[in-house]
Amino acid sequence: MPSTEILLAFLATTAIFAYMPGPAMLYAAAQTLARGRFAGLMAALGIHLGGYVHVLAAAAGLSVLFHAVPPLYLAVKIAGALYLVWLGFTLIRNAGKPAQGEETAARTSSARKAFLESITVEVLNPKTAVFFLAFLPQFVDPGAAFPVWVQFLILGTAVNAIFSSADLACVLFAASLRSRLARSGRAQKLARRTGGAILIGLGAHLALQRG
Repeated sequence: MPSTEILLAFLATTAIFAYMPGPAMLYAAAQTLARGRFAGLMAALGIHLGGYVHVLAAAAGLSVLFHAVPPLYLAVKIAGALYLVWLGFTLIRNAGKPAQGEETAARTSSARKAFLESITVEVLNPKTAVFFLAFLPQFVDPGAAFPVWVQFLILGTAVNAIFSSADLACVLFAASLRSRLARSGRAQKLARRTGGAILIGLGAHLALQRG
């Protein structure tokens, strides 16, 4: 593995990237505002697990396909963007429905949806794959005892965990905000619509962003 100095630089750089407000944090906050704390936590877990798809792809060298085949990158990016927009419209459309005892079964179903949707959103985000491909090699030592692919797995797992800690912090903040609105049905509808609007905005940003 790289030297201690390089690993410390790796952890510090990763933390800076992780805690800069970004799409994943906004997405986790949107799910929390729209569906509640439990759903937000499950969304963060879904993003985390989806991230391992990109870690494995980077370790196997598959992420380079996005550079080698630009149409593939564009297709995955557009698919992810459309999915985010669809999720956003779904949340807005359902915002006016009564939240019949957001307890037990209803909450569990909502959290399950958030979990599965979040895995899909993360897997369909080619920018995550490109980030791993560009970032991790800077801290990989070809002469180390561990093979390069093992170093990719270890460093990628660390990156994923640190980014997830930022997502969790965002979920807890959004949940605190939502709890203050819980007494007002009108405010709850606004929170759901806000969450949906954020997802639509993220989808549009992903679709229109270059590279």
